[in-house]
Amino acid sequence: MALHPLHTIDAIRDIEQTSYASLPAFTLMQRAGAAIADYAIALTKQTGQPPTVLILVGPGNNGGDALEAASLLLQRNCKVFALLASSPEVLPADAAIAWQHAQANGVIVLDMSDLVTLTQTSWDLVIDGLFGIGLARPITGTLAKLIHIVNRCTCPILALDVPSGLNADTGNVVGAENGCAIVATHTLTFIADKPGLHTAHGRDHSGQVKVATLDIDLNHAQSAHMHLNAVADFAHCLQIRRHNTHKGSYGDTAILGGAAGMSGALILATRTAAMLGSGRVFAAAIDHSNSFDVQYPEIMWRQATNLDYSGKILVLGPGLGTSDASCAALLHALTSGDAPIVIDADALNILATKPDLHKQLQHHRAKILTPHPLEAARLLRCSTKEIQDDRINAARTLAAETNAIVILKGSGSVIARPDGQISINPTGNPALATAGTGDVLSGVCGALLAQGWPAWETALAATWMHGTAADQLVTRGIGPIGLLASECIPEIRAIFNQLITQYKDGKSSLSPSATATPDDPLIS
Repeated sequence: MALHPLHTIDAIRDIEQTSYASLPAFTLMQRAGAAIADYAIALTKQTGQPPTVLILVGPGNNGGDALEAASLLLQRNCKVFALLASSPEVLPADAAIAWQHAQANGVIVLDMSDLVTLTQTSWDLVIDGLFGIGLARPITGTLAKLIHIVNRCTCPILALDVPSGLNADTGNVVGAENGCAIVATHTLTFIADKPGLHTAHGRDHSGQVKVATLDIDLNHAQSAHMHLNAVADFAHCLQIRRHNTHKGSYGDTAILGGAAGMSGALILATRTAAMLGSGRVFAAAIDHSNSFDVQYPEIMWRQATNLDYSGKILVLGPGLGTSDASCAALLHALTSGDAPIVIDADALNILATKPDLHKQLQHHRAKILTPHPLEAARLLRCSTKEIQDDRINAARTLAAETNAIVILKGSGSVIARPDGQISINPTGNPALATAGTGDVLSGVCGALLAQGWPAWETALAATWMHGTAADQLVTRGIGPIGLLASECIPEIRAIFNQLITQYKDGKSSLSPSATATPDDPLIS
């Protein structure tokens, strides 16, 4: 079972229906209200004065959860205002009970005509209980005005289940052209985590995500087929190096690229592969004037058409270009053996225009594709918008079509297997939105494959370490603005070695709780 499963909207609804059938009425709302109140208290500053809390109440059970929390917060000496987005008469049965409790406990009620009050009050916390996972239409009109007001608040904003207006499956704003969504600092999501909180716009809108299971046992739920990437998912591949080894023990990596004017991409990828432990690294350059890396003479430079690729892990694409010479070199590399390959950048663009090359891919026993959204769109013959509208489905489709592991890069990179399994990466930040970081990622993948890692675990580890490097650099004040791709390379090397020390031969030296969640010490 995945350590941190992610469930779709349909799966959560099925789980809810099963739970409703086996539990007394109002039980789940009581549990949700208690979880919200506990988290809300933790998020409010303890100044000695009663915290002032604004609760946004929608027309469904999400609003009912918020109202039940309002009662509990009132009992904990909070000053609670409830802004009702619709008439209480339309609340479903459980939410109507919560409304009665809130009234009896003395909640101060606002309605949509009181929006000006929101800007005149200093809130300690805003709780978003407007809409949950069931929202199908864009939020517009007065509700949109309310959301824009709330998004300008400087206090913590706690979203319930999912920030109102965000699609819990895709991570996109519902009706992106004319819709809007709450920008939360924290999200308390119920029963199980949702993929949309961690990819596309999800990370910008969800803030810090916490799961409240509501004491529902998911062991008998349908398999999620998705999880949040964590060290524990690839820790079994982390091995301490033995003394009685040599460079041949850690594989050869050949990286094809470096067309005229693009040697930097090849340099970044080869340096990364060398610093992440590949025994030998070959730079197969398209541009014959590229023949040496002065700073890293350990890297062996060859002309792309003269290198014997057999027996080497191949990384194809960094700075490759799409000229006839580049296409010929790519075909030569693809037909040189059946070793695992990583396909990136212009190699992906060439494959998109030359479907016959896809046949050559079938000979390779392990393949990792690392497209950004535009490259994925070219391969799937669609628009970038269609890729970004449903990143998970796009990655899954591309993996199935190419019979390869796919890392669809972006906010919350999506890692897909041909059998449909999905992992969403929780590490990384906008510092990675700069030239060359993709070349670094492909170099990490090549190095791990060269050291005998399986393709799936390679993709998981490379993506996690790549993002974690950016997180740690930003924590130290290096970025996010102006971070260079080359600065990530030694940071990833340090992370890799630290992980090996912590997870000796796949067995963690950390506590079980530290290995079971994505909140690894290396992320903080």
